[in-house]
Amino acid sequence: MTVIAAESAVGNPAVNMAIFVAFVAVTLFVVIRVSRNNSTASQFFIGGSSFSGQQNGVAIAGDYLSAASFLGIAGAIAIYGYDGFLYSIGFLVAWLVALLLVAELLRNTGRFTMADVLSFRLNERPVRTAAAISTLTVSLFYLLAQMAGAGGLVALLLDVDSRAGQSIVIAVVGLLMIAYVLIGGMKGTTWVQIIKAVLLITGAGVMTVIVLLKVGVNVSELLGLAQAEIAKSADEAVAARDVLAPGAKYGESMMTKVDFLSLAIALVLGTAGLPHVLMRFYTVPTAKEARRSVVWAIGLIGAFYLFTLILGYGAAAFVGPDKILAAAGKENAAAPLLALELGGTILLGVISAVAFATILAVVAGLAITASASFAHDIYASVIKRGHCSGEEQVRVSRITVVVLGILGIILGILANGQNIAFLVALAFAVAASANLPTILYSLYWRRFNTRGALWSMYGGLVSAIVLIVFSPAVSGSPSAMLPSVDFHWFPLQNPGLVSIPLAFLLGIVGTLTSPDRGDPARNAEMEVRSLTGVGAHGAVAH
Repeated sequence: MTVIAAESAVGNPAVNMAIFVAFVAVTLFVVIRVSRNNSTASQFFIGGSSFSGQQNGVAIAGDYLSAASFLGIAGAIAIYGYDGFLYSIGFLVAWLVALLLVAELLRNTGRFTMADVLSFRLNERPVRTAAAISTLTVSLFYLLAQMAGAGGLVALLLDVDSRAGQSIVIAVVGLLMIAYVLIGGMKGTTWVQIIKAVLLITGAGVMTVIVLLKVGVNVSELLGLAQAEIAKSADEAVAARDVLAPGAKYGESMMTKVDFLSLAIALVLGTAGLPHVLMRFYTVPTAKEARRSVVWAIGLIGAFYLFTLILGYGAAAFVGPDKILAAAGKENAAAPLLALELGGTILLGVISAVAFATILAVVAGLAITASASFAHDIYASVIKRGHCSGEEQVRVSRITVVVLGILGIILGILANGQNIAFLVALAFAVAASANLPTILYSLYWRRFNTRGALWSMYGGLVSAIVLIVFSPAVSGSPSAMLPSVDFHWFPLQNPGLVSIPLAFLLGIVGTLTSPDRGDPARNAEMEVRSLTGVGAHGAVAH
């Protein structure tokens, strides 16, 4: 990773630090205020299902608009233009899958976690175990991306010019995440996400307006300026790019085009399989509010992704690709550098604090989801066989948060310097492979059985991870996590094109080769509950 030298510090590190500290202080105060009565499992895991559709929709936007959205996509557009914006399109279209196929039915059939739905009419212990393992794995992948973003962002803003210093920053983010979740549970985490969503969308909107005013609200002129600045790059490969047309990143060869297809499948199908997004549907009292949540989320997220188009091309036009790629964080530095160019030190500090808030809110949401899954699905349902109090589940969840935070810190340090949008796309591929086929089959296919669920979840999870480990994303390329070694044999950066269809196929084969046809009464009960919401608040264990 390119590190920043002292003479090229961005903005005023003291001002940046002051705004960071102010944000952390305010959000911690909010978390403490709303976190009373957090001893029961329902309060700690899903905030007592007390949020309205509008509140939950804003919180979903806060949970979903991660550092990948703000830093990674803006940077990808600044450097690659049209191809970078494809991330925004994929992330947004994915919500249609979640709205139309998953949100309402999931809210009706579950209670705390994704595994509640999957195990409702299947063999509970093995299915819950598989679902919990999948949840923990996806959460760790996503966590890795956010931690990497924290390292690059704070290195840029606080003039941390060493790898060791950036590692300390990542550790601080991990510790703050642990504090938010231990103190606030889901209720505190949700309010942090609401605050962060409002700040992020407002901040991005203000920057977008400023960029448009600089070009007389003429988008064509902005695009022309961006292309002209790209052409001036000292890097011949960058200067040769046409950022107004497809192909700057994914059009070099047939393999890169196939790689884009793989990425697109992962982005569009991944959201409906992300455990930390799915868990948000349980924080509202009814399925109707779950639908309202998604409608609000789509509106806010759609507006934000339109902002990223202007911000990305604005960064290319007014900052330039060479300055972006030379900064700590590389592409991820595009939005903060644009803020400095547009509004000086204060705007930079505010936008950077918002980006920092983005990371903290998302990692807190991931941590509460993963810890709830382990405590509720593994400890309470599998190890204790249902003989476990809510207070005990909360205690185990808190311990899990600490362990997960430490793992996230270690993995974040290893991933420091990677494009965050790219890392999140890998998490989407794992989620779509391991979770989505089983969720859809459980909700819509009566014949689906335990063998099909286990083959689909484990097959999708293992295939996605194996293909990632042996892909150019990990080794064998200059931008890989381990650039000095080469053990890759899978040619694609993203495994979605192979692992997602494989998981769907394994679900079918596993089901049809098993004589188990399930309990007709249980199947009928799940169908009634999923379509009507009757019994949605009842116990799901059987």
